Amino acid sequence: MSSIYDVKASEVVRAAAERLKGKIKKPDYVNMVKSGPSKERVPQDKDFFYVRSASLLRQVYLNGPIGVSRLRTKYGSRKEHVVHRRHHMKSGGSIIRDALQELERLKYVKNTKAGRVVTPEGRSFLDKIASEIARA
Repeated sequence: MSSIYDVKASEVVRAAAERLKGKIKKPDYVNMVKSGPSKERVPQDKDFFYVRSASLLRQVYLNGPIGVSRLRTKYGSRKEHVVHRRHHMKSGGSIIRDALQELERLKYVKNTKAGRVVTPEGRSFLDKIASEIARA
């Protein structure tokens, strides 16, 4: 049986996002806000929230226990300006927090004192996806 370490991250995230579509509720504001201060526009992908949720689940699986602050840094990007030098900006925390809360509601992630960790259900969810991708 393959684990998440044996397959490409992009394939796991896309497959997990497809499966999360019917399970998690996308907040209403997601289509109207930028994902962080370094971005100029709202995300163009209509499935952005599901892809971000699947990616967050993978990151918690790999790096847990992890908090929203470290995830904001991970998903941040470089803000470029004509006059100023480029600087790293953290991503917005609201989308990350809401996605993690939805994953907690599904019992894929658990909030502990040290940070969020993946539960056995979440580990099983991602490992099943990874084994299906490895078989294909």
